[in-house]
Parts: sequence; structure tokens; C-alpha cells
Amino acid sequence: MPVTSVVKDPQTLSLTIHAEFPVKVSRLWDAYLDVRQIEKFWGPVEYPATFTRHDAAPGGRSNYHMRSPEGEEFHGFWEWNEVVEHKFFEVTDGFAHQDGTPNTDLPANRIVFTFDPTPEGTKLTITSTFDSAEDLEQVVAMGMIEGTRSAMSQIEQVLVDLRNYAENFSTDAQILSDTQVRITRLIRGTVEQVWQAHHDEQLMTRWMLGPEGWQMTGCTIAQEVGQTYRYWWEPQSAEAGTGFGFSGKLLESLPQSYELTSEQMIDTDYPATVNEMTLTPNQAGTLLTLLITYPDAQTHDMVLATGMVEGMEASYARLESAF
Repeated sequence: MPVTSVVKDPQTLSLTIHAEFPVKVSRLWDAYLDVRQIEKFWGPVEYPATFTRHDAAPGGRSNYHMRSPEGEEFHGFWEWNEVVEHKFFEVTDGFAHQDGTPNTDLPANRIVFTFDPTPEGTKLTITSTFDSAEDLEQVVAMGMIEGTRSAMSQIEQVLVDLRNYAENFSTDAQILSDTQVRITRLIRGTVEQVWQAHHDEQLMTRWMLGPEGWQMTGCTIAQEVGQTYRYWWEPQSAEAGTGFGFSGKLLESLPQSYELTSEQMIDTDYPATVNEMTLTPNQAGTLLTLLITYPDAQTHDMVLATGMVEGMEASYARLESAF
């Protein structure tokens, strides 16, 4: 059990959890920032978590829900306040409604995660601070201490598996629900390089080509919120079919961390999607996460069957070779 102590302090309105791990700070840090990892231990054993957003940068946000054995969902969020790499990060943590909006009927708190190197590995200190004694007592009565102990009991296995995740540079698709699919790819490059590659039209036409035999012949990038983008591809051989493209609007942006866009296939009546791209620094490179929200399960099954993931992998492989 990695938890060494839990201290409730009514004077400072805080709850502090101390834990120790036999791994270096960078490995434990990645476990918290990697969306594929944190959802394996953020919820108690019986209440596994799913993160639909996790952009770990000041001004960023995390949205998650935990599912009970009976199928009931409990939603929460983080608002990211400060991040000092491999030192600490601070978030505002709160309960949420199903649509992600804060549930103000339940208390929010400020959490600071501090990572300190030790001769044996890493000491993790998690300090939650509340607005009142009543708020502190309410979350304790709701089972916060027991739930945290249960959740953190899972981290050790996650840390064992982390090396496998760090070495997996292939594009992976995970169906999260009837409407959402999460695409992940660990890219050998810095966050700055990967962000630039998605915002420089000349660079994009060199790597976002899809499967072999196709080329990007049109590329207009939305650089500011409210602007529209348009991408178009043509086959190099007439036998490969006709061209296709996508257009949409940039709806939200947190530079070098997060973008929210709409997407519609040009000249078709296919339903539009909403895409959320997140870039997270990782000791092996940059984790690119793309959450795609479809109107229904039939649509995401149809799109995945087109070979989209294979085409994306071919493009990301080209991107790495450009660095």
C-alpha cells in the first residue's frame, strides 16, 4: 500500500495524503498526466474512472466520471491552476453534472500534488484545502479517505505497466461510449514541435497525407477561435478514387495544449463531429489525444471501418520523420 499517512487538519481546513513509490519522479508524474494512465487509478477499485478531457496546463480542464457496479455515473472536473513540471501541480477539484457543468450543491476544493524525489523513489503529497469546516467534514463523510486509499492502491500496477505505454508509439482507438472515441498516439517530438506541425500549412501538407498514394492538396488552418479550416486530399492515381475533405470551425483553444473544433465532411450529408485535441508532454515525447464525439454508435462504427486509424498512423509516422 503506497499511502503512508492521511492527516485531517480542521485548523487549516485541509486533508493531506502522503504516499511513497519506488519509481523516479518523472515516471509517477507521467502516470498522473497521461490520460490512459490516470483513469486506471483515479477512481476507487469498484468505481473505475473515464477521462474525456485532461489538458494538464494552466487554464486547462479535466472532465471525468466514475461508474458504480450498478452502472450509475458520478461526474467531476479539475480546473488546472498551476503546473511546474516534475515539481507540483495545482487544480480546483469539484463535482459536476452529467453535462460537465459544476454541481455547486457539493463542495469544491483546491488540490496540490507535490512530487519530491527520495533515495528510494518519490514521495507524493496530495493536499486538499476546503472553504469551510463543513465542506471538509462533508467530503470525509462521503468516503473521500477510504475512496482515496482504494484508488491509490492501484497505482503500483499502473507504474509497472507504464513502461509498456511509454514504448507504444502506435495509434490506438478506444471506444468510450456510444458517441465518443478516443484516439491516442505517443509522438517522438516536443509539444512545441507537434503543435507547430498542426498549425503550419506547409508542414501539414508534408505529413497529414493519410494512407500511401494520397496527397494533401488543400490546407487552410484556423489559427484563432471563430475561424474556419478546410483540408482536401486527392489520390495520386485515378484508380484510387476521388478526392475528399473536411471543414469546420475552431471553437476553443489553449495554445500548445488543447483545441476544440467542429468537423464536417465536405459535400456529404454525413453528421458533423466535435473533435478535442490535447497535447501532453511525456518523458518519451508528446502524447496526442484526440477525443471525437459522434452523433451515435452507428456513425463511429462506420467511420472506424473506413481505415481512419491506419491512415492516421501513417501520417503520424511521417510527422515524426520530419523532426
